[in-house]
Amino acid sequence: MIPQKNRFSEVNDWDEPEEEVYRVLSKEEMAVLRKSNALNHPPLSPWKILAAQVVITVLSMVIWSVFGEPVGESLYSQSAFLGGLISVLPSALFLIRLELAKKTQILNPGNYLAALVSGEFIKIVVTLMLFVGIAYLVPGVLWVPLLVTYVLALKCVWLAWFWR
Repeated sequence: MIPQKNRFSEVNDWDEPEEEVYRVLSKEEMAVLRKSNALNHPPLSPWKILAAQVVITVLSMVIWSVFGEPVGESLYSQSAFLGGLISVLPSALFLIRLELAKKTQILNPGNYLAALVSGEFIKIVVTLMLFVGIAYLVPGVLWVPLLVTYVLALKCVWLAWFWR
């Protein structure tokens, strides 16, 4: 059986869809649009997110220190510190790489994209090196506090939604 077009439909499915019409905005309209978007969505500094990661790491260390034998500085809080360090240090290196790229004389999209990719590569390599180094060089590290603090510090970026 050969499928046939519905003869009772008013819509002509065989025709091409109509093209959408875009309105070109003037410079004044664009300026007003940018101004309204800037007021509704202020830019958020990535350094504030990095500071929030440090604060979350310290809070996590305080919470994990309750579980240690001597309440205060214990292996739990040290492991939480290492988890925060694994999150904060690579992020700081990534931001420093981007800041250095912004200060170059020739800043074009290609150079900035190269800085972004190389910064992300640095971040991944440093994170892996820290995980492997801690696994081999730190005896008796507790992985639950380390990983929980690491994940909490990584998710600080989600707090940016609340700050906006």
